[in-house]
Amino acid sequence: MTVAFEPHYLVVEGPIGVGKTSLADLLAQRLQARAVLESAKENPFLKDFYRDMRRHAFQTQLYFLLTRYRQQQELLQFELFQQRLVSDYLFPRDRIFAYLTLDDHELILYEKIHTLLEARITKPDFVIYLQADVEALYKRIAIRGRAYERDIPRDFLEDVVQAYNHFFFHYTETPLLVVNTTEIDFVKRKGDLDDLIRQIHSMKRGTQYYVPLGS
Repeated sequence: MTVAFEPHYLVVEGPIGVGKTSLADLLAQRLQARAVLESAKENPFLKDFYRDMRRHAFQTQLYFLLTRYRQQQELLQFELFQQRLVSDYLFPRDRIFAYLTLDDHELILYEKIHTLLEARITKPDFVIYLQADVEALYKRIAIRGRAYERDIPRDFLEDVVQAYNHFFFHYTETPLLVVNTTEIDFVKRKGDLDDLIRQIHSMKRGTQYYVPLGS
């Protein structure tokens, strides 16, 4: 008899605009879990960052790093073993953006801070990595209509996609499900979500690549 895989702490990850927050929220509802969601719009440096990345990169990155750490500490130390959790970010992904935006001197300081904080973070037991092509990401970013995202340069988004692919190609910390979302919609099509949940329950160790029914 095969026992369904039941992750206790699940993370949904992916590049800007891929739909990780929407999916994390839906999975939390379906799995009767608590959603741990990041609010990027609360970062006071983000709007200026997209207008002048070089000038505002370090402040933006450090704010994200510290607020993610604080959220993880506040939630996980009390609830990790009491309630199932679904989050829309993986703490180590912070380095993806740091290495894209910071200069060498800033990275030295950033790495010292990140290393100290990461040692105190509880790792998830399952990660879903959502992929989509750059055109699909731009369409989704436009649809959600966040003013500060209108200035995202195309070459930056392309770099983010490549960096995410590189990061997860080498990711081995937990079971990993890689999902191409370019042609599917978990929010509007219930069948896509149902199919993904079935795939989650059938997961095993290592990395699996999943082409959804809607593709």
